[in-house]
Amino acid sequence: MLFITWFVTPEIGELFGITFRWYGILFALGLFFAGWVVYSFFKKNGYTQNQYESLLVYLFVGIFLGARLAHCFFYEPSYYLAHPLEILLPITELPDGEFKFSGYHGLASHGGGVGLAIALWIFCRKYKVNFWPISDILAIATPLVGGFIRLGNLTNSEIVGSQTNVAWAFIFPLYDQCPRHPAQLYEALFYFLLFGVLFLLYKSKKEHFPDGFFLALVVLIIGIFRFCIEFVKEIQVSFEQFLILNMGQLLSIPLILVGIILLFYLFRRQHKNSL
Repeated sequence: MLFITWFVTPEIGELFGITFRWYGILFALGLFFAGWVVYSFFKKNGYTQNQYESLLVYLFVGIFLGARLAHCFFYEPSYYLAHPLEILLPITELPDGEFKFSGYHGLASHGGGVGLAIALWIFCRKYKVNFWPISDILAIATPLVGGFIRLGNLTNSEIVGSQTNVAWAFIFPLYDQCPRHPAQLYEALFYFLLFGVLFLLYKSKKEHFPDGFFLALVVLIIGIFRFCIEFVKEIQVSFEQFLILNMGQLLSIPLILVGIILLFYLFRRQHKNSL
């Protein structure tokens, strides 16, 4: 059986000693397009340019810190506790004690979501604006970023799927020679589809739902999807082989619970306000 051999070099090239990678370009594209979506909805909802620009700073810091810290302390705690400088700096310590610029290896989407929520809460407190309407706008754009990130993972031949013999299986020579589910592609396509559905639903039916509905829906759907997709993904770190559920699934369970609780709370509040 013929499979798809995926051999893409992660690095684009080097300039002034800095290595540029497809992952970084795709991550930046995801943030750019998501920012455009947020900006268009911001204008329609009466927020100012200054609020938008300030929000971007808060979110960038929150998402990066959340995603980076979650990866370091949930997936590779022993390594990063021994190399603390590599947690926040894009460097790798070489055996001779020297440091090399390497970019960031490892960002956990669950942590990025938590970091986003915390950053948004701080922003809303400072600027005295309602948390829920803005959270809906950000929730719609979030899957768009997720889709580009997973395409970046695909270019890195990382977060690969489990072994399979399906006709569309990928062989990742940079990982091994086994045919595997292209789990990164599954996730990217799902996130792009989810973004499209949410975008159209928000534009046409927003007034039928309570503020915060889209946030709760995204948290719930992504939590369920992430839990399920892990069944066709290879474990990322060795200690997961001793767990009944892998780390991605364990981190998805709180998302599912939060999504259900939020939906219940929001519709109950809407019902009370309508009486």
